[in-house]
Amino acid sequence: MKVWLLHLVLIAALFAAQFLLSPYHATNLARIMVLAVFAMGYNLAFGYTGLLSLGHALLFAAGMYAAGLSAQILGLTAGPALILGILGGGLLAAAVGLLALRTAGVSFMIVTLMFAQAGYLTILYFGATTGGDEGFTLPAASRSIAGFDLSTDTPRFLAALALFGAGLLASLAIVRSPFGRTMVAIRENEERSRMLGYNPFAIKLAALVISGLYVGAAGAAYALLFGYAGASFATIQYSILPMLYVLLGGAGTTLGPFLGAALMFALIEAASGLTSAYLFFVGAALVALVLFAPKGILGTIRERWVKWLP
Repeated sequence: MKVWLLHLVLIAALFAAQFLLSPYHATNLARIMVLAVFAMGYNLAFGYTGLLSLGHALLFAAGMYAAGLSAQILGLTAGPALILGILGGGLLAAAVGLLALRTAGVSFMIVTLMFAQAGYLTILYFGATTGGDEGFTLPAASRSIAGFDLSTDTPRFLAALALFGAGLLASLAIVRSPFGRTMVAIRENEERSRMLGYNPFAIKLAALVISGLYVGAAGAAYALLFGYAGASFATIQYSILPMLYVLLGGAGTTLGPFLGAALMFALIEAASGLTSAYLFFVGAALVALVLFAPKGILGTIRERWVKWLP
């Protein structure tokens, strides 16, 4: 019960934050919550199932363009566009997984990276439709849901919070379920899991599809809430960022993705105001993490002090 209460307290605290923050900082917090959903999806694949992927930018872009293009070309509103974005991420994750999961370890990482690069080049090739590097802005009519205009501060924040809250609680339910424990068993010892009668390929594929649904939802929400879709979101940077969020916050912890996304966002925001070489500070933070907290912040806290953290 205290595990669920901890997660509900976080959601309540984020809801209260909108009344305390300026519109600029509230918008940044909404952005962090969407990126945290992105990181949650990555965490289910990497942190709980052991699938080290460098292809999640492809799934993020799939959700973004499925929502963005359906809004721009078909004139859909935010609700149907979001659903298409979620399905886009999940279906593409299934297609990639059916091929990539025939490999493992470093080979899996390289194959997923190749798929992501192919997706990025495809977006550039069809630039007349996708907008290429310049991208495109979503029409104002598509950025509304149930009569609320998502281009305004409060509805945008509440929509981001609703997505984050649903994703967080669903993630907790998944990892505490028998399926979630099977994911962890496969991460720890795939051969022993196979000997016990489980099908590692099917479970890893299911985990990857669930991860794709999360990432597709994040990509679609990013486009709809902030009104822009572009090829830059399909670059290798957006495959590395969720990995950094998860490693910093704690891989295999449900709250780690949010903590990592918030801290990394704040670090990049502060460092980019000081120098154009802000990635130096990101690298320094990761070196310190590897040296002093290799399991991430919450992973280290769970290991040393709070054993019940999920």
